[in-house]
Amino acid sequence: MSSVEAGPPTGETDADRTARARIRDTAIRCFAESGVAATSVRAIAKAARVSPALVIHHFGSKDALRVACDQHVAALVREQKVTAMAEGPSLDPLAAFRVYREGPPLLPYLARTLVDGSPHVAELIDEMVADAVGYLQTGVDAGMLTPSDHPYGRAAVLTLWSLGALVLHEHTRRLLDVDLLGDPQAATDYFLPALELFGEGLLTRQAYDAIQASMSHPAREDGS
Repeated sequence: MSSVEAGPPTGETDADRTARARIRDTAIRCFAESGVAATSVRAIAKAARVSPALVIHHFGSKDALRVACDQHVAALVREQKVTAMAEGPSLDPLAAFRVYREGPPLLPYLARTLVDGSPHVAELIDEMVADAVGYLQTGVDAGMLTPSDHPYGRAAVLTLWSLGALVLHEHTRRLLDVDLLGDPQAATDYFLPALELFGEGLLTRQAYDAIQASMSHPAREDGS
């Protein structure tokens, strides 16, 4: 999947682009509610108040529509993350999280589609990791984040942690009484421990240095 969202076909009118965007955004909502497999082109068309033929005209197939949804969601997440990282230390995190409640349901969409078994999931995750490398560097440049010796690895781990939390959102609700797909202002019991981990760290410096040294110079099989 390209890191740039695919544009509309050449020659489309403004009305075509508007219809295409409405179908795509409706599909995101339908997929978020019911999952990709359980959502038909006919159901998307009905929700968008268009004909199934128009859906196929614009996207070719449900699979291609799903890819367009993935690309749009990834582009919106990237835009919002870059904006947040550029704020630097003055970032208002709750304001940044509130952005996700505007427009298409990005987080419910990701929570649903990440577990649907589609090969497109790998493409979506790869794109989100590549995007994370860029916006994390924006955070470093803005004085919000510390530099990393492993920028790609850090981006991959943080993306996997974030997406994993979305997939396990029902357990977050069970353990912390927090709905990660709901109002971010009601999720402080999740975000405060996460902030502590990111800001204060988990290991003492002594433990960190010892573990890093052991991983840099692993013991030989003979124990030496």
